[in-house]
Amino acid sequence: MTATTHWIATAVGQSVLERGGNAFDAAVAAGFTLHVVEPHLNGPGGDMTAVLATAADPTPVVLNGQGPAPAAATVAHYRGEGLDLVPGAGGLAAAVPGAVDAWMVLLREHGTWELADVLAPAIGYARDGHPVLRRVGRTIASVEQLFRDHWPTSAALWMPEGRIPEPGEVVTNPAYARTLERLLEAGKAETTREGRIEAFRREWREGFIAREAVEFLRTPHRHSSGTDHAGVIEVSDFAGFSAGLEEAVTIEFRGTTVAKTGPFGQGPVLLQALRILDGFEDADLDPSTERGAHTVLEALKLALADRDAYYGSQADPAVLAQLLSPEYAATRRALITDRASHEFRPGVVEGAEPFRPPLATEAPDAVGVGEPTVGEPTVEASGTTRGDTCHLDVVDRWGNIVSATPSGGWLQSSPTIPELGFCLGSRLQMTWLEEGSPSALAPGERPRTTLTPTLLLRDGVPVAALGTPGGDQQDQWQLLYLLRTLVGGYSPQQAIDAPALHTTSMPGSFWPRTWTPGGAVVEDRIGADVVAGLRARGHEVTVAGGWTLGRLSAVERDPATGVLQAAANSRGAQGYAAGR
Repeated sequence: MTATTHWIATAVGQSVLERGGNAFDAAVAAGFTLHVVEPHLNGPGGDMTAVLATAADPTPVVLNGQGPAPAAATVAHYRGEGLDLVPGAGGLAAAVPGAVDAWMVLLREHGTWELADVLAPAIGYARDGHPVLRRVGRTIASVEQLFRDHWPTSAALWMPEGRIPEPGEVVTNPAYARTLERLLEAGKAETTREGRIEAFRREWREGFIAREAVEFLRTPHRHSSGTDHAGVIEVSDFAGFSAGLEEAVTIEFRGTTVAKTGPFGQGPVLLQALRILDGFEDADLDPSTERGAHTVLEALKLALADRDAYYGSQADPAVLAQLLSPEYAATRRALITDRASHEFRPGVVEGAEPFRPPLATEAPDAVGVGEPTVGEPTVEASGTTRGDTCHLDVVDRWGNIVSATPSGGWLQSSPTIPELGFCLGSRLQMTWLEEGSPSALAPGERPRTTLTPTLLLRDGVPVAALGTPGGDQQDQWQLLYLLRTLVGGYSPQQAIDAPALHTTSMPGSFWPRTWTPGGAVVEDRIGADVVAGLRARGHEVTVAGGWTLGRLSAVERDPATGVLQAAANSRGAQGYAAGR
């Protein structure tokens, strides 16, 4: 089974499975295809995080494709540029790209196919074209003036003939097709599959990719702050990064093991929220009821406050152990009352002082860049999506399974590097320029990412992979899915289709990093009585359209029977699940 956020990527992944490839071959082929068909949601210059398990070893493992800050990315430099926040777009926001190297590590370690065969679909769609999505056009329209006035290389690629492409129009990216072919050429003299993959990786990190990107970003470009800044990334930064595999963080909930990333991502938010909610009766955990929605929102506020206070690549493992303990969860659970909290309330953890981020309710001015949220993959308080992310889940006939969330390097992140056909990402906007934060900007440190795929196991055997785009909402929407499937008995598609909600009562992870105290966004299908009840409890409720929040996908496998199933987003987007 294959489920992704775009039907073409799903078809590519499924075609690999049907021709004998395993789940990891299929995931890499689908991942590179997503670079081409969803350029507004991810790109080669971005990042990727995955959780996986193999048929041979069911222990869940995290694939970390989050690149670090460049060596010259210091707080002093950014402050010297007159900045209080890392910009949401442009070269100064670029971490070292991690997605491509991570896909290569996955293919090398667990795939079976030749690299050229895995990349053939992406090269074909880039060279020969694919029908462009309506949302791609809308994204380009939102930054049209920025492209025309300040980013002409982006205008040349994404506005052919000086216009925004129409929905369904066939578009191409021949520069990216050539880029992939040049990377493949680097390994032609190698005699082994692993050698060809390693040659591809070396050329990416030390060859023409790094050189072209660094040289291009030396020129100052307009950022979301409304001013021009040059990038600080160097070839040595590319060369110094290598994606890798690391241990997953897990807890048990209702007889199921939930596996997530460590605190370099926001994955433990889901685990903390489940720990808190595990102390409530099942009747209090239905997100479609007033009581359940209130309880879920309050638990999420507490978990997200701890995220901003304690998470980051510099986080102490001992602190995470305390945050995930049942004893700590009990102290947090006791804070939930019948009223909505409007406070930022991190917990007290032994041996660590909580970081308290600046709490702004209004965005700073952004002059000359069109919309101030350019490059930001979040959902606004109104429910409107700004930017976003991709996701894919694959399970094969042998029981190999992977959940991956590629993101960053959106076409609106920074100017297109013309020789490469893509731009770099803007993940550094998730770091702070304040001392004392475990996610403060620091050379060589990974920014705390929102990418947060999930793997589920029962009796030590993987049974499901799931995830969603959505920035700060990713773990929030996944929490609804788990409560509905593990507690409510919903099927995967029923859980995805059920009314969604999330809190905005935390500092946003993306520029301009504002928050709405007590904020909650709900789909109107949840019902007027629930909305009225939440407002009576003190929630600042924004009612979004009936099918606007959440873009989950999932695959499942019953170990006893081998029966597979999958589900995908039905909210007016292009998600698709397939299998045989």
